[in-house]
Parts: sequence; C-alpha cells; structure tokens
Amino acid sequence: MRNVFLLILFIAALVMLHGCATDKQAGRYPQEVETPHYGKPYNRKDWPHWIDTDGDCQNTRQELLIASSTIPVKFKDSRHCTVISGKWFGVYTGKIFTKASDVDIDHIVPLAHAHRHGASDWTKKQRTEFANDFENLLVVSDKINQAKSDKAPHEWLPPRKAYWCEYGKRWEYIKHKYKLIYTKQEETALNALAKTCR
Repeated sequence: MRNVFLLILFIAALVMLHGCATDKQAGRYPQEVETPHYGKPYNRKDWPHWIDTDGDCQNTRQELLIASSTIPVKFKDSRHCTVISGKWFGVYTGKIFTKASDVDIDHIVPLAHAHRHGASDWTKKQRTEFANDFENLLVVSDKINQAKSDKAPHEWLPPRKAYWCEYGKRWEYIKHKYKLIYTKQEETALNALAKTCR
C-alpha cells in the first residue's frame, strides 16, 4: 500500500513539475527529443474534424456518441443527424452523463500536441485521418476536456486514477501509430503510468 501511495505521489509531482527524466528504454519509442518541434504555427482549422465520411448526416462526434452510449440515444429530430441524449460513462472522472450538450469528444493525443511533435508538415488528408480516428477519441465532460487542453501526460492526468494505466497505454498506442515524437518528460510520465497497470 505504501508503494502505491509513493507511486501516486511521484506521478502527481510529474504532472506539476514535469521536469524530470529517466533513462530511455531502447527501441520503445520512435524518437525522443528534449523539446518539441513546432514547424509552422498550429491552426485548429487545418485539422478537419467531426466530418461525415459516409454521407449519412452523422459526423464523427455524433457517431462516437451513438457508439459509446450504453443505452439507445435520442436524436434532435427524425433525420437522426444530431444526438441530444444517451448515457455515457466519463472514464476521466467516473461520472455518468445523459445530455449530449454536457460532453465533449476528447482527442487522447491532442491535435496541437501532435502538431508540435512531428505532424506539423502532414498533408490535409493525414491531419483529417488523425482528427477523426476513433482510436484517439473519448466521450468526456466538457469541463475536463477544457482542463486537459493540449497537455501531455507529464502536464495533466485524468482525475480518476483507475484510468491512468489505460490512459498511458492509449497515449502510447496513438503516438506510435502515427510515429509522433516523445519528449523525455513525457516518457518519464508514461513509464510511471505503466507501473499502475496490474
């Protein structure tokens, strides 16, 4: 129990200070740098998201709300384009939400973070794919999404500690999938999160 408590304190210190680094595990990450590469300035408009790929009037947000609701969703009207209610479990907080207006769709690896860590020269097609990738999306409360913003795991973690292991795994998976760069501070936090897995 004492070890778990010490680990939680360690991770909390990383979130607040995010200045420490540990030795890199060889071959684990595509690339590691001291500071991120910015390239051209980030502009959210350059990352088309919530698109309707199949032309059924439901964009990425609506489709994720439908797919992740634990009960049948209700729509705004008979066209079934916009979800207004359902039941979603917020993995970051452990809270239940029933109004679509109370939730945001979070990019686990944020768009701005991706831009600064290897995606600044991507094509529009690549940016669109990343911004609408279901594997990088979660239904969360609008407040928690705003609190996270574009922060990495050494800068922000879900308040619900039970999700830290899964959060670290999903963060790593997406960054590896898209060959994005890691910083040493980020790696340190991910190594600590991995220790919460059982």
